[in-house]
Amino acid sequence: MNSLDWTVLIGYFGVMVAIGVWSHRHVGDVGDFFTAGGKMPWWLSGISHHMSGYSAVMFTGYAGIAYTYGVTSFITWSFPIALGIAVGSKLFAPRINRLRSRLHVASPLEYLKNRYNLPTQQALAWSGMLLKIVDVGAKWAAIATLLSVFTGVTLTQGIVITGTITAVYCTIGGLWADALTELGQFVIQLLAGLTMFVAVLLKLDDKGIGFFGAWSEPALHGHGKPLVGPYGTVFLLAFLFIKLFEYNGGMLNQAQRYMATSSAREAERSARLSAVLWLVWPVVLFFPMWMSPLLVDARKPDGSDSYALMTEQLLPHGLLGLVVVGFFSHTMAMCSSDANAIAAVFTRDVAPVLSRRARAWGRRSGLVAARVTTVVFLGLSMAVATQVNSPAFKDIITVVIKWVAGLMGPIAIPMMLGLLRPFRRSGPTAALTSWAAGLLAFWLVNYPVNWNVDGGVPLQYQVSAPLAVSLVLYVVIGHLKPEDTPERLAIIERVNTDGDGSGDSAAAAAVPAPAGAGDDVAGKQPS
Repeated sequence: MNSLDWTVLIGYFGVMVAIGVWSHRHVGDVGDFFTAGGKMPWWLSGISHHMSGYSAVMFTGYAGIAYTYGVTSFITWSFPIALGIAVGSKLFAPRINRLRSRLHVASPLEYLKNRYNLPTQQALAWSGMLLKIVDVGAKWAAIATLLSVFTGVTLTQGIVITGTITAVYCTIGGLWADALTELGQFVIQLLAGLTMFVAVLLKLDDKGIGFFGAWSEPALHGHGKPLVGPYGTVFLLAFLFIKLFEYNGGMLNQAQRYMATSSAREAERSARLSAVLWLVWPVVLFFPMWMSPLLVDARKPDGSDSYALMTEQLLPHGLLGLVVVGFFSHTMAMCSSDANAIAAVFTRDVAPVLSRRARAWGRRSGLVAARVTTVVFLGLSMAVATQVNSPAFKDIITVVIKWVAGLMGPIAIPMMLGLLRPFRRSGPTAALTSWAAGLLAFWLVNYPVNWNVDGGVPLQYQVSAPLAVSLVLYVVIGHLKPEDTPERLAIIERVNTDGDGSGDSAAAAAVPAPAGAGDDVAGKQPS
């Protein structure tokens, strides 16, 4: 990078901070900070939902998969996400929105105390927070890896730079700042992605290969097959289920986008927009990665540096800076949304259990606690990022696929299926047992065997086993030991219907006040 590229990058950072400062005026209480007061337009929520699912891992870990295996990177990653969100637009988005509009909660896990019990809520909250620290740590490591390729800064310096800037704007402006910066980041990645797409097409023409002739080149032999290597049919089916839960709220940050819209119908429209974007836009981003074996020789064995090397070779200065900004836009969008979600879980679900003072937080003190928690979470994730390439984690794609995908199911299943009427018989016993058994299954298929897929449990089973164990136990125990009390049934009914007032007062009377800090989502003191 030269001075022109640095100018583009620094200008981008300045705009992100400015948006955070501007958004500060719209944050008056924890409801504004965590759910935008339920006033976010559906189209902004949909773009924010889409952007908060990306990170620089796509340009490192998944670029390596595209470099090595080809189109399977799309078939087994963004396609399951698009399909999962499309299904979730009907199944989960409206119900998650009603958590805010009808149960008046500010955290996706806040309703779990009354849907199950306090131990279940705390188990899911703590395990979800710890997993998110590792997940976001991998994202910081990914963007720092790219930054080191272009600028020569160390991994730690790159982590500190990106983490600090993200902390400034998302701590000041809350979810409004996240969504507005993600809108700007969407425009940037649109320009950067199209720039790289055109640059690769022009390079292929210069080599006399062309768009259609590229697939017959020896370097791309087998790259057109949808399922290859460790990414087979079982892996795809597992990811379809995993992404159904994960991208509809199981990893918390996407749930906030549904909660932030004004109604269940608006949340559904938001999800549909995100699903369309996930189906179309990743193809544009992945195409240069699929062509990368024809244009560069990756230095890393997993090919994770191939996209960065190709960017350096193909783009002039200025445009190079724009693409680097595109890398940052993905990562900062995801990490800031994760930080906001975890701050909501801690301040609304965990802190009131740990401290009597937290239960009495007012409007101002609750907002201060939310901002402090956001900073602490980002700091912890940055510390983990420095260890991503250690033997414990192995590499970025190991964290994203094995850790996050493998552990998400046991956490998300009680939360997500607890919203649906068919699973109303499943209570705290089913939830806690499925959660604990899923975590145990993750341990058994990963740590007692070698990390090497060829020498141990195949990758698809490492990913799918925890989810399958949790899902089966949650359903079976619910039928063997039903715990559908009137209070729990009332909660399920409230999130499954918008209601016109008829019969709703009785259901409302049966639902206890939501668990959380002393102020409700509107920042008002309880009566």
